[in-house]
Amino acid sequence: MKIYVVGGAIRDEMLGLPVRDRDYVVVGATPEQMVAQGYRPVGKDFPVFLHPETQEEYALARTERKTAAGYHGFQFFYAPDVTLEEDLARRDLTINAMAREVQPGGVLTGPVVDPSGGARDLGNRVFRHVSEAFLEDPVRILRIARFAARFADFTLAPETLALMREMVKSGEVDALVPERVWQELSRGLMETKPSRMFAVLRECGALARVLPEVDALWGVPQRADYHPEVDTGVHVMMVIDHAAMQNYTLPVRFAALTHDLGKATTPEDVLPRHIGHEGRSVDLLKPLCDRLRVPNECRDLATLVAREHGNMHRVMDMNAASLVRMLERCDALRKPARFAEALQACECDLRGRLNWENAPYPQAERLRVALVAARGVDAGAIAQGVAKAHPQGATEKIKDAVHQARVAAVEAALVAEA
Repeated sequence: MKIYVVGGAIRDEMLGLPVRDRDYVVVGATPEQMVAQGYRPVGKDFPVFLHPETQEEYALARTERKTAAGYHGFQFFYAPDVTLEEDLARRDLTINAMAREVQPGGVLTGPVVDPSGGARDLGNRVFRHVSEAFLEDPVRILRIARFAARFADFTLAPETLALMREMVKSGEVDALVPERVWQELSRGLMETKPSRMFAVLRECGALARVLPEVDALWGVPQRADYHPEVDTGVHVMMVIDHAAMQNYTLPVRFAALTHDLGKATTPEDVLPRHIGHEGRSVDLLKPLCDRLRVPNECRDLATLVAREHGNMHRVMDMNAASLVRMLERCDALRKPARFAEALQACECDLRGRLNWENAPYPQAERLRVALVAARGVDAGAIAQGVAKAHPQGATEKIKDAVHQARVAAVEAALVAEA
């Protein structure tokens, strides 16, 4: 029995990057032998075991055969005589198909096992498929796109791009399950250059299948007073890259990605203006989030930003009453942290333009000042006073009194700031 570290750990070590996780493959062992040595079986489709001390996963070397469309359509074969090279041959990219033997205690030993030329492609910064079996798993398209967002200086081998286009044309991509699409999409958004993920998906035609609402943004013109030198799709890519540079959270990055969806449905006779695109963006967001089963915190923030980003950009011209109505509409008084993230997404929207990367965004500070002032109002004390003066039907009077007190507080705060 021999144990090898395979895949990303070897790749990242050779690149001089921190190794996040280790994947282990065991060659020459049976499930019974693993159990006898204290490993605990956890695999469903094929034997995977947890190390008795570290709880890391160890998988028996295996091969696979395509039996149906989609990510789950595989039959796996494992046996003590399955070689390391056979196991590596089923992997997606050459840079992920390398291995080194590991000794007890986790010490790597011996040369890198590299049957498909991964070290060469790593040195040339190329994503290249291991074999024609790449065609069988549509998730590999998403994985390559995600890797492109992480390793922004890598290029895609032409023959691999051709296979990806073939998978899209054959409909294999349509068999992707929503949970896996969201998993890869969310991970790609959290990489250093998320726009590269969407560039790869567009290049092979997969973006139109998995995120047609986003794909439709390319070719849609921007307003003449905005930045007409790029279209809406390019602008949105600049916005998400700015969010990544600021190390913002996943909800902020998802909101940055989806805030302008409605521009793709602007009537041609009003272009390049996009009157009412905020409402149309919200309408497109709901089915997108339903389809991909987007987590609520991402869905809620994206909806808020899509609906309100135009208003937030205009707050410098708003009076105290308008500001309070916005805060109440956004539920900012109850959820200030979410509102702060909405401001981050709006700041990215402004700075996601050519030569605007460091532009000031005073709107955020104005809204923060207004929120602090509004939250400083003692709504409970006001409610008690109104209820005492109006024992019957006090609900609406309380609501109005609290609102007016917030307006007064915000007005005073803005005067003090000026």
